[in-house]
Amino acid sequence: MGRFTEIVNFLKVRKKWWLTPIIVVLILLSLVLVLTQGSVLAPFIYAIF
Repeated sequence: MGRFTEIVNFLKVRKKWWLTPIIVVLILLSLVLVLTQGSVLAPFIYAIF
């Protein structure tokens, strides 16, 4: 939780709230890639990118 609070504090102090959607999308994409790494869907996901 240390990294999460550090990022939130950075966004508060620097008023960089426009970075929030970018961070959320990157986290979601990384979770999709990690969770489907060993599945049958992996070749299709890698083909998209």
